[in-house]
Amino acid sequence: MSDISVSVEKPRGAEDGATARDFFELLKPRVMSLVVFTGGIGLFLAPGTLHPVLAFAAILCIAVAAGASGAINMWYDRDIDAVMARTVKRPIPSGRVEASDALAFGVFLAVASVIVMDLAVGHVAAFLLAFSIGFYVFIYTMWLKRRTPQNIVIGGAAGAFPPMIGWAAVTGDISLASVMLFAIIFMWTPPHFWALALFRCQDYTRAGVPMLPVTAGERETKKQIVLYTVLLWPITLAPVALGTLGGVYGAFALVSGALFVAQSIAVARADLPATDYKAAKRLFGFSILYLFALFAVMPVDRWLAVPVPTWMVF
Repeated sequence: MSDISVSVEKPRGAEDGATARDFFELLKPRVMSLVVFTGGIGLFLAPGTLHPVLAFAAILCIAVAAGASGAINMWYDRDIDAVMARTVKRPIPSGRVEASDALAFGVFLAVASVIVMDLAVGHVAAFLLAFSIGFYVFIYTMWLKRRTPQNIVIGGAAGAFPPMIGWAAVTGDISLASVMLFAIIFMWTPPHFWALALFRCQDYTRAGVPMLPVTAGERETKKQIVLYTVLLWPITLAPVALGTLGGVYGAFALVSGALFVAQSIAVARADLPATDYKAAKRLFGFSILYLFALFAVMPVDRWLAVPVPTWMVF
């Protein structure tokens, strides 16, 4: 744990106990929505069929596991959450939920989600789910986050597993196509979070979290953002090369990837402090929309079944 010492007073009314809404906030519902969405897309794209009830169970397990990871993360990070403006109102630092209750809640949900996944769809999906929880909690939260500026590069893998889990729920295996879906989210994560870190740099400095802008400075962070968005662009086209997706997705990936790179270059050229970090804030917002849209186009591509144009064949 961090050496930061924080004294938190419960707000009025906290003596009545935490509410269901407080515990729901522990699950990081906004993060969960992206996890559920990408997991569902992986399940949809996988070859084969899965009974609708089992498909629902698999998606529910992915959602619960993501929430469990978030709850345990909030328990462990309660000291730094209390000194960051972005997180100070979370249930634990605000005094609405006891830290021990949050931990117990998270552990129970984590174990339950893995057991149900195993019983519902099989060992491979359950293993990937358990691994993703362990990776986020032990590798990212407890080890990397407070020790290295590469925290989000390596730790971001935890959020990239849902499409693989959804895929494995249907097929019972791990294929190159599902790994490519993982790779898209994995490469998207650093520029997404570094954009946030640029305009929240003071928060991370105050909390002692070695995010890249804190340790390497703004200029190096800008370079890395551009580098990762450029590398991400061809990776998003890998599903087309593998034959998993077709022309509609390929065209969208080309255009949206170019826009993402353009946004990152705009950040690199911007004098961020002088403009109140507007370019970084735009990139952060665009990156969320970009990933949602990219995965949303995947089922549309399947429904339309437009052949890949010859000029897009690799």
